[in-house]
Formats: sequence, C-alpha cells, structure tokens
Amino acid sequence: MSCAGKWTNNPDLKPRIQAALRRVTLSQEEVLALNPRVVQRATGLSRTDVQSLRQATRTCPAPQTALALSSSGPLSSSSGPLSSGCRSIDVVLRGGLPVGGVTELFGPSAAGKTQLALQFCLSVQYDPQHGGLGSGAVYVCTEDLFPSPRLQQMISEQSFLRQDVPLDQIPKNLSDRVFVEHVSDLASLLSCLSRRVVLLLSRRLVRLVVVDSVAALFRSEFEASDWLRRHRQLLAVSSALRRISRQFNAPVLCINQVVDLVNPEQDQGLGPAPSSFGPALGLAWSNQLTARLMMRREEGLLIRGDQSSAPRSLQVIFAPHLPSAAGQSQRGAASSGQSQGSVIIGVWREGLRGHDQSEHRD
Repeated sequence: MSCAGKWTNNPDLKPRIQAALRRVTLSQEEVLALNPRVVQRATGLSRTDVQSLRQATRTCPAPQTALALSSSGPLSSSSGPLSSGCRSIDVVLRGGLPVGGVTELFGPSAAGKTQLALQFCLSVQYDPQHGGLGSGAVYVCTEDLFPSPRLQQMISEQSFLRQDVPLDQIPKNLSDRVFVEHVSDLASLLSCLSRRVVLLLSRRLVRLVVVDSVAALFRSEFEASDWLRRHRQLLAVSSALRRISRQFNAPVLCINQVVDLVNPEQDQGLGPAPSSFGPALGLAWSNQLTARLMMRREEGLLIRGDQSSAPRSLQVIFAPHLPSAAGQSQRGAASSGQSQGSVIIGVWREGLRGHDQSEHRD
C-alpha cells in the first residue's frame, strides 16, 4: 500500500472512508488504539469499512512528532530495571520497574500506591550497582499536594530500609533530586510532559517520571457526551508518556484510580479482573501500557516492634516481560502471602517492605 501524501488521502482507502476521516479528524494512532466500535460510532462507517481502515492504518507508518525527533538530549544508555529498595517487591517484579516502558499502578484509596511511588523516587538516585539509575525523579501531581512530610520521613530512615547499601554510599540530599510539578488540567499536563519533563530528562537531571494520578483530570473535565474528545486527550497523554519513556530510556510510573465492575469475572481486555474493582480509563489506555500492577489493603494486622501496619498486597496483573504474570490466579495471589506474581507488604516508617524481611541490621 502507498502512504504518499496525507494519511487521510491514502489512495488505498475508499472515498467514503477518506471523507469520514476528514470529518472527524481521527489520527492513525487513534484508529489503532480505540475500540473498533468506538471508531465506527465516531465515523459513521460500516463494520467492514472500519476493518479496512484499520488494516490500511497498520501498513502506513505514523509520522514522527517533534518530541520524537527532538535532539535536546541523547538517548541514555541501557540499564537494568529500577529497584524498589525492597527485596520482596523486586523478586515479584524481576528486579523492579522496567526501564523504557509505562507501568500502571492502580488500586483503591489508602492502598499505598503513592508511598510506593515515593520509594521509587528515592531508589532511582542510587548507583546502578544498588538498583538505581544514578539520577533524580520528577513527580507530577494532578489532584493532591505532594506528600513532602512523608518523603522526608522516608529519607531519614533510608539507612534502615537500604541495609544492602553501605552507609557511605547512600546518596546525600535525596530531596533535592525529586522535582515536583502540580497540574490542574489536561492542557497543563501535556505542556508539563512535553516541555518541563523533557527538559529535565534531556539534561539528565531525572530518569524516573511519576504521574499521580493519571485518571483524575479525565474524571473532572469530561461529560459522558464528550467521549470522543476524551479518547483523543487520553491518547495524547499516553503517547507523550510512551515517547518520553522510549526516547530517554526512562521508567514511567502512572498511578491510576479504580472503578467498580458490574461483573467481576468480566474480561477487562488485558489480564484477569483481580477483584470487584478495576483500573479506570478503559481499554484504550490499557493498550498503551508495558505493565499493570495492583495494590490493595488486606485483612489483618502486621506488627513489628512499636509499629503496626495493615497488610497490602502488590500483584502483577499483566507484564509481557514477566513470565510470572502469565496464568496468575486472581484468588491465589490475594489469599497467599507471596506467590509468583504477588507479595504482601507492610507500610513502615522507612517505607514499604515485605513482611518476611529482617527487622535488624546484621
């Protein structure tokens, strides 16, 4: 097939398909990412025409964007996964967050998602031999204020959390390398990602990007009738995150909210439904992810010295690079303390740790 000229004028597409594309101005990426029924509804095309459109789109490469072609900073050298600083979590994730991909962490309120994200913001600053990337993190807040007091508490307890690292090799001034951005709408988020975040990455000041939370702005800005505009904005945000991750070989961690599921056994498109709730934003967002993790509070109480914590489970829902993710039983991961794809952790002063980890420095 020829891709000469504008994509909507592709001679291999029927005139009525070209006219429909010009009328709704769908992009190539949207045609492939959106559910075919959504494309059919938006364009008014028949099911057969939408199938022809998707087939033609797959054979026509999307144009490069300014961000993808940016020469503001060279690609960072390849490196291993970003450690969480917790051995039990790293075992489940096969070393930590994948570098060069978008990982979603979803779960109900008070599950510990933000605390785990803060822990990664500190771990990224360690040298590679200690599971870090030797750089900082940028934390983009979309709904709540950045939890500075909790970050400072975790920093003060780093020597207790990171007992695998000699005291003289624990990075100094950890808070100085966590850059915080607050955005209040989607336009501000896209501007932040394409300008300030890219600038920090290109100058090698950061190697980790956290968005907390990715769903908040979509819930507040759109009515039910704005479904097409919502899908476009969702794809714009997810595309920006993926380009950033690929261009700078940086892990991107997106915290996501949850929605109630009418049928918990219903297939959500990627991985098993882990409970009566599921991640917000739907299939179009799911298709942009490298991995999906779930956190939630479990029954019971963990006690360690003068501290106590409600147990949290961290479960791999899908991750093609993790062999343990395939065939994971949704009930087995929730009921067992630690299995191939899940782990029970506690939230302590120093951060998140598996409940089986040693309490004392040797």
